[in-house]
Amino acid sequence: MLDVRRMQILRAVVTSGSVTAAAANLGYTPSAVSQQVAALEKQAGTPLLERVGRGVRPTAAGLLLTEHAAVIGRQVAEAETALADLRAGRTGRLAVRYFATAGAGLVAPALARLRRAYPNVRVDLGPADPEDPLLQVREGRADLAVVVRPRDPLPEGIRLTHLLDDPYRAVLPRGHRLAAKRVLDLVDLADEPWVIGEWPGPCRDVVLDACAAAGFTPDFAVDSEDYASAQGFVAAGLGVALIPRMGLGSRHSGVVVRRVRGPEPVRTIHAAVRETAPAQPALRELLDALRSAATGDGAGEETRQGPRQGARSRR
Repeated sequence: MLDVRRMQILRAVVTSGSVTAAAANLGYTPSAVSQQVAALEKQAGTPLLERVGRGVRPTAAGLLLTEHAAVIGRQVAEAETALADLRAGRTGRLAVRYFATAGAGLVAPALARLRRAYPNVRVDLGPADPEDPLLQVREGRADLAVVVRPRDPLPEGIRLTHLLDDPYRAVLPRGHRLAAKRVLDLVDLADEPWVIGEWPGPCRDVVLDACAAAGFTPDFAVDSEDYASAQGFVAAGLGVALIPRMGLGSRHSGVVVRRVRGPEPVRTIHAAVRETAPAQPALRELLDALRSAATGDGAGEETRQGPRQGARSRR
């Protein structure tokens, strides 16, 4: 196998025209350069240089290896530049997972800011596994996941960054007997049929835990598994629902939304990363951008027309 370092020494000899000049340029002694060229000739199995007066010129084999050494030199320089760009965060790839209602209010503005700061970083964006939203982060297949904090203990090696608290709101059919109240006590809904709008998991646990604290278990009449459909069922008079504020981005005209207390259910939204993940400037920027989005419009109190940001389906 040819020695790449010796090929670069040969190239220095050929481009400078003599062993002495190459040695001066490289900071070697002439004898050390001659030894390296002789060793390369032994590897190549053919002479690489021939003497011409006080200098040398390459043989056909020497010229061939010199040309390849130039190509290798350019490739090494390009690799070093690419590596420096990657270390500095100017290039690379981030895999990001999220749940649907975090998309419009959190993930979209955060990614827009990331793109402005790191336009050459490619983002692989996709939904989190509803059964185990931390799985891909834990296994190293995703760099970050936006998740609702689970009730179970965190898996080892996962670090959560709190983004925001997302309170639930009572959603009632227009004309409901409780629609005139601006704030409802959760127990007011104890005898109502309920529409549930989320997958089993931490979001549903928040609702069940709050109802338990209020002294009742909700009677689920409809299991819709997404918030847009849940509002439709509520508007049709099939029940009432608790929906997180970020899940009310598309307000159905047939429902009214009221604050709830005693207790007020709240889901906490976090960004999850691996504790052992390599330091990436782009990942730090994305975390900062998510925190900024969480404290901006996406975290503000809704108006009468509905929350200013949020997605339309599940969780």
